[in-house]
Amino acid sequence: MRMSQATPIIRFYDEGLTKEFYIDFLGFQLEWEHRYEADMPLYMQIIYGECVLHLSQHFGDGVPGSVLRIGVEDLAAYAKQLREKRYSFARPGEALYEEDLTLTDPAGNRIRFYEIKPAE
Repeated sequence: MRMSQATPIIRFYDEGLTKEFYIDFLGFQLEWEHRYEADMPLYMQIIYGECVLHLSQHFGDGVPGSVLRIGVEDLAAYAKQLREKRYSFARPGEALYEEDLTLTDPAGNRIRFYEIKPAE
């Protein structure tokens, strides 16, 4: 039996702020988006390397205020890239707390980035 990696579904409210945060600021790419009709909630998939997230405006998909943990190679370099963007709503500090960087998205979800350690 084989099991694949989990794909979290993150709840969001504001489409513009959410895309600005995840795509423009964090650097994810929009892979696809779906609406049943033009005036209905948006559901989309974003990717960054092997990391796949689903973002949803649908009631019942995810709970605002959730915490997501994402491994990053060279977290210090990624944090530096984020600082250089000077994003109005999130500016990581110079120091990382025990190789951990936590940012909050526009819906109150926390993304906790951590350093991927090489296999010893």
